[in-house]
Amino acid sequence: MTAAFPKITLDQWRTLIAVVEAGGYARAADQLHKSQSTLTYAVQKFERLLGVKVFEMQGRKAVLTAGGQVLYRRGKMLMEEALRLERVAAGLAAGWEPELRLAVDTIFPTWLLLECIGRFAEEQPEIRVELIESVLSGTDEALLEGSADLAIGSSIPPGFVGDPVMRVRFISAAYPDHLLHRLGRPLTLEDLSQHRHLVVRDSSRDRSRTPGWLNERRWTVTHKETSVRAACMGLGYAWYAEDTIRKELEAGELKPLPLREGAERWATLYLIFADRDAAGPGALRIAELIRAGISRHCPKTSAG
Repeated sequence: MTAAFPKITLDQWRTLIAVVEAGGYARAADQLHKSQSTLTYAVQKFERLLGVKVFEMQGRKAVLTAGGQVLYRRGKMLMEEALRLERVAAGLAAGWEPELRLAVDTIFPTWLLLECIGRFAEEQPEIRVELIESVLSGTDEALLEGSADLAIGSSIPPGFVGDPVMRVRFISAAYPDHLLHRLGRPLTLEDLSQHRHLVVRDSSRDRSRTPGWLNERRWTVTHKETSVRAACMGLGYAWYAEDTIRKELEAGELKPLPLREGAERWATLYLIFADRDAAGPGALRIAELIRAGISRHCPKTSAG
């Protein structure tokens, strides 16, 4: 089968776009450093090759036809894609990865993670980012199975090395009118065991590492947002990373439980490369942005 080749070159599309955006042949000629007659001939050839009239005269001014408007829009997209392709090639030549895979435990502040990824996207818009939002040992699993280039998790799996970057404070909370709050006294673990515990499921396939302090009376959900919403509806209590429920606490939808002891728990989050020696410039840069973001916004909990 013979391959088909475009009739119109990128330079011809560039000429058409320049004439449209400059508002005429004279200004476009100045911008492209070509003669006006050269551009006129190029557009006429463009029309002849495609069999479409691109411009029509309205008085003394040439304006785009309906077909010309379509070609201009699609041609502009074509030129932008060509430029993106060249940037991708330049990035590959410099060693930049075409895609980055991040596995991040959901106790890491979502807003901060998205800010860091957004800053990275401004610098390297052509690099795809795959975000694995993991829970508990799901982060370890992503590293062990080779499905993540960089991870943020509360433990370091065997064979990997990580740096502590943040400490996360957990508090137990429930709806202000929950029965636990209505007891009106400091609570014990025995009190908690009598009420429904809202748990976010470990995202790994092997859940043997699920914490042993879970109540027998519990609901297990997949997403932390579901757990928060259930707690706000008075359906149970849970331990939450404080940042996760800050808005609910401020709005009075949730209230910390007055535990007699163990009212707070702390977890250390580690930044872990799948292979530090083989890490590309993209993985190194986003790791740098994450560290800087934590130092800037969360200096009190920074573990670095």
